Amino acid sequence: MTAKERPQPDPRNSIDNRPIVGITTGDPAGIGPEISLKAVADQSVSAICRPVLIGDARFLSEVKECLDLAFDLTDFGESSDIHPGKCEVIDLANLPESPLIGVESAAAGRAAGEYIIAAVDLWKNGRIDAIATAPINKRSLSLGGYEFPGHTEFFAQLTGTDRFAMSFFAGELRVVLLSTHVSLRNAIDAVTIESLSDLIEFTDRELSRILGKRVSIAVAGLNPHASENGMFGGEEAATISPAIHQCREKGIIVSGPFSPDTIFLRGFKGEFDAVVACYHDQATIAVKSLSFGSSVNVTLG
Repeated sequence: MTAKERPQPDPRNSIDNRPIVGITTGDPAGIGPEISLKAVADQSVSAICRPVLIGDARFLSEVKECLDLAFDLTDFGESSDIHPGKCEVIDLANLPESPLIGVESAAAGRAAGEYIIAAVDLWKNGRIDAIATAPINKRSLSLGGYEFPGHTEFFAQLTGTDRFAMSFFAGELRVVLLSTHVSLRNAIDAVTIESLSDLIEFTDRELSRILGKRVSIAVAGLNPHASENGMFGGEEAATISPAIHQCREKGIIVSGPFSPDTIFLRGFKGEFDAVVACYHDQATIAVKSLSFGSSVNVTLG
């Protein structure tokens, strides 16, 4: 009988007030299991939340032994008194054999997708308070039968969310992406007055709610130096500036387009509350250069 089928005691029958965070352990052939186990071994994590791994317990135990981590894996909800020497696991038992590390496969992708689905079900049923995700492999995910370009779209489908956006929080720098995992050619085509003005309005609404204040937003140009008044492209004048103008008329504090090679540093220094980026790598190169290992991918909406 799998963990899904077993009746589980309510983990909230406890005086422990820490939020319960379900950690999907990612693609089992990748780094997900390792970093998930190392994370729950860090006492600074367990000090602020009750972490629960979602994966295949047998394989996680195997990885734990390889890493020589000194704690035991125990069923989620088995006890309301979890000691530092134990880590809770929701065992989907969905890996008939250990995957080949670094090799894309349908089995690994299917397992990773099932961890995400299980996490959302646990959240819907009130058994966990939040979800943190370890990395997935998009190709393996596709081979496993899940046609999503990433976590963002997967979570949106599972929660029935129509409006959402990928963002990154890196200290004072908060970046919101117009497009995510698409080709650069398609990303350029996606920069329209309608799509950009919609994203600016959405960013204003969501970040004002999260930060508890009216936010100031900067918009990165698409072309080098934001095209230098049309010398290096026409998108800034034809689409980006009109979108910004439309939003300013609605009372949104937004400005730009700014040269993309400097605007992210200005956001990092706190000059703006958020920067809207025109495509994936425009945002992520800046975020990962400035705060690799400490930035957080946040799905707005």
